[in-house]
Amino acid sequence: MKDAFGAPQSLLVLGGTSQIALATARRLIALRTRTVWLAGRPSPALDTAAAGLRARGAEVRTVAFDALDPESHETVLGKVFAEGDIDLVLMAFGIPGDQTRDEEEPLRAVRVARTNYTGAVSAGLVCAGALQAQGHGSLVVLSSVSGERVRRADFIYGSSKAGLDAFAQGLGDALHGTGVRVMIVRPGPVHPGPAHSGSVRGDGTGTDGTDGTDGADGAARAAEVTGVVDPAELVRRRLMTTPEAVAEAVVTGLRRGTGTMWVPGALRVVMSALRHVPRPLFRRLPL
Repeated sequence: MKDAFGAPQSLLVLGGTSQIALATARRLIALRTRTVWLAGRPSPALDTAAAGLRARGAEVRTVAFDALDPESHETVLGKVFAEGDIDLVLMAFGIPGDQTRDEEEPLRAVRVARTNYTGAVSAGLVCAGALQAQGHGSLVVLSSVSGERVRRADFIYGSSKAGLDAFAQGLGDALHGTGVRVMIVRPGPVHPGPAHSGSVRGDGTGTDGTDGTDGADGAARAAEVTGVVDPAELVRRRLMTTPEAVAEAVVTGLRRGTGTMWVPGALRVVMSALRHVPRPLFRRLPL
């Protein structure tokens, strides 16, 4: 159960090596979250993530979880909930794919869709049912601004996030009045910080659940070197965020009971405008 200050005492992370998820876990541990489950594919990265959170004073357990194996989700996640109530589930797994290769190799595109959408539908429904059975809890779904208006540059990834976002909205409606709520978080491009190179998609993960590059940061560095700044690039820079900023938004949204969080907040206005741009013009925008 949440403590007297409204902070969750227990956290289940689906996507245990996601930078955003780990930043969120660190922030929640500082606010008195004491039990953390990190679910992901067994790997040295998952073990390192768990050790880092233990060093901050939390009891951390890892569980083998594979988004591409939905047949196992009920059993794997059911064992977690059998250990005790979970106050907060953070769904933070996903892969960005490689648009060019995915168009040429359809099975690669299917893997993106199965991970980001099908796997999330399965895990989301299992967790929603468990939260409803215990009578309380929150499910935070890490979506992406890429799903709001799908671009030519990454329409396979974007379409999978659009599906996830729509699913999360419907699930939130289905759970209304049950004591369980769903919060959707829509980050812009995520800059991982000085310790990493490149930038990552809105879910803060890449093909291995850690970093994924999309080239935006490389373009920004090129502009710094040449001294020439493309206006579109300047806008992109202003709409980029960090794992820590997304984590702060998650905590703020939970405290306020918000249904949807945009990070940064200016994205709400930008995407509201872009949704109404005619398709022929949208195709020509340097997004």
